[in-house]
Amino acid sequence: MIRSLRFRLTALYLAFFSLLFILFSVFLYGVLSNALQARLDETLSAEANTLAGLLLDELEEMKGDVPAAAHEAVANLRLHGGLVAVFAGSDALSSTTPLAPHEFDRVLSYASTNTSTKFVVALTQKGKYGTHVAVHRLAANGRSFLLLAAESLDSVAAELALVRRAIFISLPLMLAFAGLGGYVLSTRSLAPLAWMASQAGKITGSNLDSRLDIGNPAEELAVLVASFNELLSRLDQSFDSMRRFVADASHELRTPIAIIRGEADVALSQDRGTAEYQESLAIILDESQRLSHLVDDLLNLARADAGHVKLRTHDFYLNDLLADCCRSVQALAAARQIAVECRAPGDIQFRGDEELLRRLVMNLLDNAIRYTPPGGKVEAVLETFSNVNQAPHVSIRISDTGMGIVPEAVPHIFERFFRADKARSRQDGGFGLGLAIVKWIAESHNGVVDLNTKPGAGTAFTVTLPR
Repeated sequence: MIRSLRFRLTALYLAFFSLLFILFSVFLYGVLSNALQARLDETLSAEANTLAGLLLDELEEMKGDVPAAAHEAVANLRLHGGLVAVFAGSDALSSTTPLAPHEFDRVLSYASTNTSTKFVVALTQKGKYGTHVAVHRLAANGRSFLLLAAESLDSVAAELALVRRAIFISLPLMLAFAGLGGYVLSTRSLAPLAWMASQAGKITGSNLDSRLDIGNPAEELAVLVASFNELLSRLDQSFDSMRRFVADASHELRTPIAIIRGEADVALSQDRGTAEYQESLAIILDESQRLSHLVDDLLNLARADAGHVKLRTHDFYLNDLLADCCRSVQALAAARQIAVECRAPGDIQFRGDEELLRRLVMNLLDNAIRYTPPGGKVEAVLETFSNVNQAPHVSIRISDTGMGIVPEAVPHIFERFFRADKARSRQDGGFGLGLAIVKWIAESHNGVVDLNTKPGAGTAFTVTLPR
């Protein structure tokens, strides 16, 4: 099997051109054959009609001498065909009745390019030996005549033989030129692909910002180049995000590990009292817990990216889940002098992964409390509605009266390890994974997360989920 696309295109082009040439040759041969025979029929018909006019004139001049008039009419005719003849008419003679050899004695006069009587008799057999015949019936002086003009198809056959010979000779030459032309055209058509492959082979992970450029390509290749460049852009963004993710994760992991090692080194550097050991162990435990939470978050996001997280769905009441989450953060909110208000219209049954949705609400509440100053307020509102397609949905809106988010930070708010306020400490601001997890949980339930914020006037996150 031929694997080369160039040879496949050449073979297809050659096969199509061969079929086209053969069909054209057959059509041309048929048209030419019909045209030559039609022209021969017209010539014979004109000779028969001319002979009829001459016979009438001669009959009038010779006062009814039929044989002499017939002989003179044939003699005065300029012969174009193979045979012209004047027959004495009878009821047995007609334009559709060929003359048999024994009826040849009815010939009054004839002229032929071949004076052989056998040839003349043969020509009178209409259609026999590939002969075309034109006849003309004439009545004059009380008698009937049958005027005949006949011609062999030898001349037509000779011309058609020349055409066939020209076709047979030109066919292999045409196919050879067509094959060469197809190969050249396919080579030129595929040249941009080879150039693209050469450029693509030079692109590695270190130069993903490179793009394919083949000058002024054809429309189809332009679409291919644009699609490939878009793919490179997405890969570049993905690699850049991966590099930033690895760098940020390494930074976040390095800090608690450094604290743990530092506390352990200090505790082991010399003998200390019980209280000092307990204080060091408490710091180590706190950092270990933070480190464990970070590792869990990273593992969950990695599983989500790989599509390995399966939702454990069941029916539960979403209003109860929201109330439980609000109660869980009351202590944190009270310590910061922040009021937490939870509103739900009643029992709202929902089917989904309860643990993941609980984490979604807790992350949003934790963010709202962390970024709301003392004396502020955090609201959690659960609502039901139907969209334009009358499909039932629920929305969870968590809003605060905090500092809000600056406009330039809004497009990046759901990115991993992104913190809108760079000045906040790790203890206050977390790792920057909470909103990324919120977005993933919402999307895994076929939902969306919307952000509405105004610097200095608070922030509201709305999670919309189909029921």
